[in-house]
Amino acid sequence: MNLLGVLLRQRLRRDRVQLALWIVGIAALALMATTAVTTTFGDTAEREGILRLTMVAPAILMFRGTPNGAEEGQFVFFLIFAFLALLAGLMSTFLAVRHTRGDEEAGRAELVAATPASRVLPTTATVIHGVLANAVLGLAVAVAFIAVGLDAGGSVAAGSAVAACGVAFLAIGLVFAQLFRTSRAANGAGVAAVVAAYFLRGIGDAAGEPSDDGLHRTALWISWLSPIGWGQRTGAFNENELAPLFLSLGFAVVLVALVYVFQSARDSGASVLPGLRGRDHAGPVLSSSFGLAWKLSAGAVASWAAGAAVMGALATSLTPLVDQIGSDVPEVAVRLQQMTGGDATLEQALTTTFFAVIGILASACALQLVIRARQEEAHGTAETVLATPVPRQRWLGEYGGVAFLGVAIVIAVAVLGAVAGAQSADDPAGMSQDAAQAAVAQLPAILVYLGIGMLLFVLVPRAMIGLAWAALTLGAFFGVFGELLGLPDWVHDLSPFAHSPVPIGDDVDWAGGAWMVAIGLAAIALSIVLMRRRELATGG
Repeated sequence: MNLLGVLLRQRLRRDRVQLALWIVGIAALALMATTAVTTTFGDTAEREGILRLTMVAPAILMFRGTPNGAEEGQFVFFLIFAFLALLAGLMSTFLAVRHTRGDEEAGRAELVAATPASRVLPTTATVIHGVLANAVLGLAVAVAFIAVGLDAGGSVAAGSAVAACGVAFLAIGLVFAQLFRTSRAANGAGVAAVVAAYFLRGIGDAAGEPSDDGLHRTALWISWLSPIGWGQRTGAFNENELAPLFLSLGFAVVLVALVYVFQSARDSGASVLPGLRGRDHAGPVLSSSFGLAWKLSAGAVASWAAGAAVMGALATSLTPLVDQIGSDVPEVAVRLQQMTGGDATLEQALTTTFFAVIGILASACALQLVIRARQEEAHGTAETVLATPVPRQRWLGEYGGVAFLGVAIVIAVAVLGAVAGAQSADDPAGMSQDAAQAAVAQLPAILVYLGIGMLLFVLVPRAMIGLAWAALTLGAFFGVFGELLGLPDWVHDLSPFAHSPVPIGDDVDWAGGAWMVAIGLAAIALSIVLMRRRELATGG
């Protein structure tokens, strides 16, 4: 028991900064979203109008939740829960992989296994650590809801649902750490599982059965395949039914038991799934350090591009939704137009809003590719490259170049999807042009985040991953949803996305974009200059 306590304290100390950022950030999002709803959509009629709109255009539910009433708490749960659960899932899978497969790669697990702790106790400590982290997260979310004046019972149910989702994804992350040989592959599979669960829940919501009053929806059976769907079944602020959460806990117990079985059957450092055999001879792409950086990043670029293509197609293919918004819910239409300027058409406003989300995806792609450089450094493989005549400034610059190339691909694919979706519109050429303008307008904000990621890599390498994702999460929430939810102007303006050029009538104002391009290029240049004297920082 004493050894277990030592291992648990070591994990708590090691994660104190990252977990604090995750938990405080997620709870802050819950608090701000709730505050914004109570101030912006305080009128029951407005909330009912938005919920009835989702019955006509259920594609909206892919990114929201299951409508379950128009009271303030019910509406908040509908708007924000799926996103909170997604963040809890990412936090938990990263935590699971960091303390299992990550420790095996770094050699720490083998050292601990040589002590009386053996190989089982560290895994037990990781499970307890992850459960405690999610319990604190659930409590923080519940307190955030209660602080704004929502019902205590519903707040506890919502916080419990977020925590239960996190525990389920913790177990999924632990399984992937056993299956895959590298933490990179395990983290990639974990992210894919979380995103898949998010969209499975979305498909189930969108294909569900609406109620006669248009304020409720019964999700399709597909949502039962997702831990996020199980969390939604609590019906927080309405039924407050906690029984579905036992599915998450039971699911986690089964997977953790499977983890112990896998661990007892494999050697330390090995994986359940054998690694793919590489080629006997490297191809021409691997003849340079830039080619190596691209080869390591191509899979991530393809994943982000696929998501951007879907979003681009949705941006221009929802013309019936635009008409429905204008006629049935004029308040939402007015607010969308306010986000892009009073002279913008409703179609331009909706297209710009979708491409703002695509800008977030492309920024995430840029950060992930810079984080890849950090992972190479942490694992010691960057040292091998830098032992050749490749200067460290050039090495970092090449990862920045690969990131920008990946962003360009993501944006281009999104435009192609938008052009394809616009073919059903009344004016496909005009809508395609608006989409192209909105896509190019995302580049300044993306460039800022690329610069932020590279600067963090140079200045605080060991904390850069958590700080980079926190910066993007807050910027996305403030920039895209700030005005829509009625957040103060100064909060909205903190986000680079708030200053992205947007189509207004027939014009595009690039004043803010020019400043962001300058800031982004300056941050990138400064990071490359500072990299010359920065020592390598191996290890997690």
